[in-house]
Amino acid sequence: MSSATFSFHGELTDFIARERRGVMFNHACARAATIKHAIESLGVPHTEAGRIMVNNHPATLERIVREGDLIEVYPYLPVDTIQDKTPEFVADAHLGGLARMLRMLGLDTLYESAISDREIIEAALRERRIVLSRDRELLKIRDVARGCFVHARKPEAQLREVAIRYGLERHMQPFTLCLHCNYRLETIEKREVAGQIPQRIYERYAEFTRCPGCARIYWQGSHWARMREMLDTSLTTPIPVNS
Repeated sequence: MSSATFSFHGELTDFIARERRGVMFNHACARAATIKHAIESLGVPHTEAGRIMVNNHPATLERIVREGDLIEVYPYLPVDTIQDKTPEFVADAHLGGLARMLRMLGLDTLYESAISDREIIEAALRERRIVLSRDRELLKIRDVARGCFVHARKPEAQLREVAIRYGLERHMQPFTLCLHCNYRLETIEKREVAGQIPQRIYERYAEFTRCPGCARIYWQGSHWARMREMLDTSLTTPIPVNS
C-alpha cells in the first residue's frame, strides 16, 4: 500500500465523500495503483479528471502513486474539451431528453431507451463517440476513452452543461437530423409529400424534409418554433435565425 495526499477541486468534489470536500486528505492506495485507479476508488470517473498535479508537477492518469505523493486533481475546463471536429455522442438510457435536444441542434447522438452499457461502450470505441451518462460506474470503465458525467437533471440544463464543455455552439446545424432515427434529413420536393401530410399543412408550407430512415416528414411549423424557443433558452448563444 502507498499512502498519498489528495485534493479535488471544482465540481469533482461532487463525487467524493462530503467530509473530504474542500480539504486535503490521506488515502491508502493499492500497490502499484495508478492515479486513475486511485481517483476512481474515491468515486471520481477518469473521464472527469482534467489537469493533474503531483508534487506540484503535471502528471497523467497512468502515473503510479508513490508513498507521500501530493496529488491535486482539477476538472476539465471548456478550453480543454472543445472539439475542432464536430463531436458525436452516445447517450445512456437515462438521457433521452438530452439526446433529443442534441439531435435538434444537428449533433449526431446515438440513443435507445433500452441501450445497454456494453452497446454504449462498443459504439464509443467503434465510432469514437463521446459517452454521455449520469452513471459514474459506466464512465470508470477503461474502454471509455472520452466521456462526460452529466450533473444536471433537467434536459435544458443538461444541454447547457454539455454545450459549454464541448463548445457545441460552433458546430450547430439545427433541425438537420431526424429526432427519432438520428439520420440526416433530406430536402424533398413539395409534390412528393402530397397525400402524406394534412392538406392544411401542404397548403401552408413550401419547404419539407424527410428522414431516409423512418420516412417522417418535417416542416417549419409551430412545433419547430417551440423547439427553437426551448433551445434558445438552453444555450448562451441563440441559434441562427435562418435555421
